[in-house]
Amino acid sequence: MIQLGLRLHDGEKLPVEELLPLVRAKGFTCVHLALTKSIKEYPCTPSSLTPGYAGWLRRQFAKNELDVAVLGNYLNLAHPDPEVIKATQEKYYAHLRFASLLGCGMVGTETGAPNPEYKFCPECRSEEALKTFITNLRPVVRCAERLGVIMAIEPVAKHIVWNPQRCRRVLDEIGSPNLQVLFDPVNLLSMENIDRADEVIAEAIDLLGPDIAMVHLKDFLPEDAGGQLKAAAPGTGGMDYGRVMRFIKAEKPYIYATLENTTPENAVDCREAMQRAYDQA
Repeated sequence: MIQLGLRLHDGEKLPVEELLPLVRAKGFTCVHLALTKSIKEYPCTPSSLTPGYAGWLRRQFAKNELDVAVLGNYLNLAHPDPEVIKATQEKYYAHLRFASLLGCGMVGTETGAPNPEYKFCPECRSEEALKTFITNLRPVVRCAERLGVIMAIEPVAKHIVWNPQRCRRVLDEIGSPNLQVLFDPVNLLSMENIDRADEVIAEAIDLLGPDIAMVHLKDFLPEDAGGQLKAAAPGTGGMDYGRVMRFIKAEKPYIYATLENTTPENAVDCREAMQRAYDQA
């Protein structure tokens, strides 16, 4: 089985108490929660992520029979300013602590860029940028170990960890069971490799499969979007989900798979399309 979920900030713009019943009514069983995007009525500073707040949120999700699949904290761990890195790491520590209290097993992140703008540049693919990212990620993973939470990195074609080989290297160099992968196959695709998309996805599954803890499902349009393909709602573009769904069915029972780039109007259609793709795999 597959557990299909919604990126919560793709839902209706409502307070969380009103939004969660709608998400459940649409047939989703889990969510990707990014506090700064999904629950804007409350602050999201490290000091605001208290046990009481986590307990209140946990009750809201439990009441609606929804799991928090991942707590997103997509901040740049390769920022060139050491003071910014220190503050960023503190935010990761707070999210890991909050996830443990929330009953969420995973904090997710992408892998940064060596500039303040967090934008693709040629230096993203340099050895120096990769070493910087690994150095700054390492203490975050150690915190995850102490708290019993998974730190999941998401490879993206326009970021430092831009292909499966670099992701494998990060996993091996840090060497922690609490560092795993949030697999978004579309994020590995760009205009450079779109003509061999199935090969790229197959390679990622081969190299990273044992460490994949969660999946993001979206689609793409064959257009450049700053170093990767233009994202679209799942089932509305050129993505062939067959290989991914066969992998999930064979090796990842009940994995969380959250949809991205949906709207409140098409979320149910997208969920049904992904369920059909899984059933037919």
